[in-house]
Amino acid sequence: MLLKGKTAFITGGGRGIGRGIALAFAQQGCNVAVAARTEMEVRETAQLVEAEGRKTLAIRCDVADPKSVNAAIEVTLATFGQIDILVNNAGYAHFRPFHELSAEEWNRTLDVNLTGPFLCIQAVLPSMMARRSGRIINISSVAGLKPLLHQSAYCASKHGLNGLSKVLALELREYGVSVHSICPGGVDTQLARDAMPERDKSEWMTPEDIAHACLYLATLSPRATTDEIVVRRFGSAPS
Repeated sequence: MLLKGKTAFITGGGRGIGRGIALAFAQQGCNVAVAARTEMEVRETAQLVEAEGRKTLAIRCDVADPKSVNAAIEVTLATFGQIDILVNNAGYAHFRPFHELSAEEWNRTLDVNLTGPFLCIQAVLPSMMARRSGRIINISSVAGLKPLLHQSAYCASKHGLNGLSKVLALELREYGVSVHSICPGGVDTQLARDAMPERDKSEWMTPEDIAHACLYLATLSPRATTDEIVVRRFGSAPS
């Protein structure tokens, strides 16, 4: 098993890509703390992780709330002793023309997609830096690489997340901490269905496709790194 003895903390782990990553990691021997705002969903994911024979925690957590994030990291460290892999997957999307976008929608998008990873990384870093080991995987989007119509707030948040990932890759390498981002495009999740109900998703990727890319990063040799992975629908044009 590629991740035997490791512990991962995954935000947005109650469904979709986060659940897919949690199960992929568990199947490779990883213990998993699953964090999300909906308690029922994180419990369901935790039960699936347990069914793979791994230890797990189901944590209700709002990544935009510093107290909630700090408490979630603290209980994970108290339970498992360490966090080897942090996956910032929690996301929010609400698409509309910029001139119709409210300040509340703008703030919520950046709070979840950019400030959330900032808070989670700051909370987990002291333990990773002390151990001089760790891996941070940020689930971004192709929206962080190019402009997309009616996605101003989402694009801004994901461009910011990609920039943050690359700066941290520079700053944290002396502590043995690797930082990566994954930029998927066209994944059939509940978030995508809610944000784009009119789109045909029959040929879109599944959460398991992104989980596979995440597993690749989580199992890289410490002598090698990959800053950014773009995973697009087979039928889409290259970015």
